Amino acid sequence: MSENSYKTFQITYFRQRMVISNNSNDKVLITGIGTVNPIGNNPNEFWNNLSNGTNGIDKVKSLEVDDLPVRIAGEVKEFSPEKYLDKKVARRTGRFAQLGFAAAAQAIEDSNMIINESNRDNIGVIIATSGDAFNMGPEWDKLTLQGANRVDPFIITRMGQHMAAARIGREFGIRGPNTTINTACASGTDVFGHAYNIIKNGQASAMLVGGAEAMISRLSLASMGRLGALSKNYQNPTKASRPFDINRDGFILGEGAGIVLLESESSAKNRDAKVYAELLGMGWSFDAVDDTAPDANGQALAITRALQHSNLNPNDIDYINAHGTSTQFNDKTETQAIKIALGEKKAYSTPISSTKSMIGHLAAGAGGVEIIATILSMQNNFMPPTINYENPDPECDLDVVPVNGREKEINIALSNSFGLGGQNACLALQKVK
Repeated sequence: MSENSYKTFQITYFRQRMVISNNSNDKVLITGIGTVNPIGNNPNEFWNNLSNGTNGIDKVKSLEVDDLPVRIAGEVKEFSPEKYLDKKVARRTGRFAQLGFAAAAQAIEDSNMIINESNRDNIGVIIATSGDAFNMGPEWDKLTLQGANRVDPFIITRMGQHMAAARIGREFGIRGPNTTINTACASGTDVFGHAYNIIKNGQASAMLVGGAEAMISRLSLASMGRLGALSKNYQNPTKASRPFDINRDGFILGEGAGIVLLESESSAKNRDAKVYAELLGMGWSFDAVDDTAPDANGQALAITRALQHSNLNPNDIDYINAHGTSTQFNDKTETQAIKIALGEKKAYSTPISSTKSMIGHLAAGAGGVEIIATILSMQNNFMPPTINYENPDPECDLDVVPVNGREKEINIALSNSFGLGGQNACLALQKVK
């Protein structure tokens, strides 16, 4: 084949394979969901436990923690990565990526999408994660105490942030956009906006998007404990996470993953896909104030931008899945932010609740799981409770759906994620009937 003939072949091949079209008029829909988290290893388990106010927080069982000031966490129970991955591949995959892959596999199965040569170039992956750096300690010990020859040669494939998205793409043969984002605790919601734009711009017809995190380690518990961010109420773990309650004393570190399949309306229609919800829009902002202290005005700006991008007004909002971390500063700041963004009258009449009261804080993985919680709330017209809200705080005086969940018609909802360091994200969803 001549050089010119080969170039012509290449151009024709890629034009056939990469159908780049403008989807700007297409809606962006959610057609599949998957999650592994402290109260459920699949969406059905998760919803049953979430709606019933089941607590997934307990003393850490995977580590020796008796010498630490923080001894509790939201751990995933009875998870077997070999259910989803070849044993050898699973061994070379970090826990955060194992959890992410499991959630992605569930989302693909739930969507009934068949990935093959006709569509694999037009499906992408964006995952929010912090990677596995907090679990690097044992390898440093090997290097220091036993020498270089004892260090795991596959550290990068186990611990690198990029490996959650890469593992999903590689195992499923997905060749569209593939990237990793970390904006601290906002990451898992942040990624949805980027995936939305990729679909709208026509660079993909579908995106696997969400967050995956496995930060529970001796180092993370010790470090965040010293920062004063984590609850030290290890004597009563089921009562430790209490968002918006006046006796809250810090968040609980959790682990898990939540991944959804976002899809262009035309793609979903072409394959007659079931649809959970429409992603209406996204709002981002930055506090620009402090490394650790949140700012109500910055958070309110993200909520306001989500409303504007979605062509909504505050009165359209039926429910908010709150960031609700169970720290003194975060919860009262989020309360203020909602009042600023919605106006006080609407804020007081809009129910909010915190998924973190049951599963803890999954850091970069939180947004993905909480968006699935919001989707399931809309599907079931039921607001999960904020458990352990027993002692009202006058500075957190919104309707937090305390203790027990409630039925409510939910057509449009927001999900908030506000990151340590000041990065904020808010997402708007609409039920598709």
